[in-house]
Amino acid sequence: MTDRPDEIAPDGSEVRFLAATATGSGALFRLATGATAVAVRHRTVDEIWFVAAGRGEIWLSDDDGARIVALQPGACVAITCGTRFQFRAHEQLDVFGVTMPPWPGDGEAVRVDGPWSPTVPTGPGLVE
Repeated sequence: MTDRPDEIAPDGSEVRFLAATATGSGALFRLATGATAVAVRHRTVDEIWFVAAGRGEIWLSDDDGARIVALQPGACVAITCGTRFQFRAHEQLDVFGVTMPPWPGDGEAVRVDGPWSPTVPTGPGLVE
């Protein structure tokens, strides 16, 4: 894996592709120290995140309400389809994410209102 991202996610985080099958894909998402991603929701995919390094927070909002979860090494978070979420890094965050089904491309992520002002520009394919 190189230090250069393969892509920028619609939420503005860096993406490094790892592996994919017909039913899921894995990637490393990176957010720099002090950065806050754009708040989004996914139209058709679920994600499971595992924090490999760094510290931060993720805001999740769904039919059960809103909550903020600490992101630190070893933390695992499920983001079901339609959940609104936004994350920020207190230290550079490296998050291993599995997307099911695999990421379909442009138009999957929809911008939503989140609790924090984003500090990174949006990536390609975001639906405003």
